[in-house]
Amino acid sequence: MPSDAAESIAMFLQFEGHEAKTVVDGPQALACAPVYEPDVVLLDIGLPGMDGYEVASRLRQLPQTASALLIALTGYGQESDRAHAHAAGFNAHLVKPADPAVLAGLIVAHQRKGESTNADGAGARSIKGGS
Repeated sequence: MPSDAAESIAMFLQFEGHEAKTVVDGPQALACAPVYEPDVVLLDIGLPGMDGYEVASRLRQLPQTASALLIALTGYGQESDRAHAHAAGFNAHLVKPADPAVLAGLIVAHQRKGESTNADGAGARSIKGGS
């Protein structure tokens, strides 16, 4: 069962008009990614079974998530943690509790980037986050 924090973030994303999916661990996130093809993935670094760094690295290798916005949402906030997250393939690193406005801003910026690179205007797809 997803954590209360994951469910709260999913509810926030749904309130903002996005589709959200929660999973409980890294292997489940990796299994769901090819099916749901998320535009944005929120990952806790301290996931059970497989840490978020490994999950992010593997998500970057999948064609369905290679260009997704990967956001580390974690209690680890040292500069070395941020560097490790970047090296694993994360685009952003937010320390819990994350400011919802910052999260929403990252998503909007990612959508705008997609819109500017897609001539058909289909850059702003639904967001399915794994956390």
